[in-house]
Amino acid sequence: MDRPPTVAELRAAAQAVGAVAVRTPLLRCDALSRATGADVWLKPENLQHTGSYKVRGAYNKIRLLPAAARARGVITASAGNHAQGVALAARRLKVPAVVVMPASAPITKVMATRELGAEVVLHGETFEEAQTRARTLEAERGLTFVHPFDDWEVIAGQASVAFEVLEDFPPAAGRPGPDALIVPVGGGGLLAGIRLALDAAGAGGTAAASSEGGPQRQPRAPDRAVRLIGVQARGADATVQSLAAGQAIAIEPARTIADGIRVGRPGERPLQALLGRPIELLTVADDDIARAMTYLLERTKLVVEPAGAVGVAALLAGLVRLAPGEAACVVLSGGNVDVNLLARIIEHGLTRAGRYLVIRTRLDDRPGQLAQLLAPLAAMRVNVIDIEHHRAGWLLPVGQSDVVLHLETRDAAHAREILATLRAAGYAVEALTPPRDE
Repeated sequence: MDRPPTVAELRAAAQAVGAVAVRTPLLRCDALSRATGADVWLKPENLQHTGSYKVRGAYNKIRLLPAAARARGVITASAGNHAQGVALAARRLKVPAVVVMPASAPITKVMATRELGAEVVLHGETFEEAQTRARTLEAERGLTFVHPFDDWEVIAGQASVAFEVLEDFPPAAGRPGPDALIVPVGGGGLLAGIRLALDAAGAGGTAAASSEGGPQRQPRAPDRAVRLIGVQARGADATVQSLAAGQAIAIEPARTIADGIRVGRPGERPLQALLGRPIELLTVADDDIARAMTYLLERTKLVVEPAGAVGVAALLAGLVRLAPGEAACVVLSGGNVDVNLLARIIEHGLTRAGRYLVIRTRLDDRPGQLAQLLAPLAAMRVNVIDIEHHRAGWLLPVGQSDVVLHLETRDAAHAREILATLRAAGYAVEALTPPRDE
């Protein structure tokens, strides 16, 4: 397909992907609702069979291939989520699949893709390098390339996320859907699909495309439009820059924990679908993403990967403006995160939130000094996780010892109370993991 999908094609794709994709529920998040004063709901695409929404677009693309192309097989390049989506869709449709993944792809995603029956080729360090290799294999083997985001059939499949949100959202005061829909952004395929679906459903504040491809005569009233808010990792904001410039901008993305949306250049087709349409764009830092992942795990019991948590990160950072009582839906696009990375992110997130506190101080090297230091901590109900006690070192004066304490605290306010109490008692305390405003 060399043109944007029509309304009829978008609807057909939404119906077709039901054969492989889970219709994920809408979950109201009481904690986020209280924190923002809005009515916040989650669309947990991390609960898909492959742990990501990507299977929707992959299935729609492969099902539309001619029989001869399906017999030869398909190929793609992906950091992991699209890889698994293509592998599952191909298996369901009995189509051979090859997936080229960067050598740095999380091992859990590599293993999951192989378990779904795809041939996995590891090549390069970035998505762009993996894609170059995939294009070479495409020509050599006569395969069909299934692009992660720059493909109209793939974009049409991703649009099904928005149709489900609009259809399943609890009606309130005549509202047909949420006031705001917050979406992670990488190459732009999901955002473009949702933009097209909102327009097709008359929920976008713009004229919807008819089944013949022309505009409808009666666009949705702007005061009932769904605000579409895209969120990208700050270190990899190629789509944000491109939409601001009105053309594709290529960047060298910085390292970010959100590997699923670490894309150096958005797709031409997503840009075509997005330019000139009402979209708000935001970027979030890795620290905010880590905080959001920890928040979701603790408050909602949902394991969400960094790319999938950027929408919640924007809410927690106060970047999304919502009026009291407004309804917002956040798409959690995936949950495929390496367990070792998850452990590090949880520890980092808790530290940033003031839940872990590491301090250093010096004591006279005499019996009873450590117990004297620990006494006020016990009085404040502080849990001591670890103690490092150093009595030798060229930086230490004779007769003194260096003590590092790893403490578990209730929150940032508790951490600040601990520091203030110890300093008031005469200890020269250095916070190695200070609370945000320390």
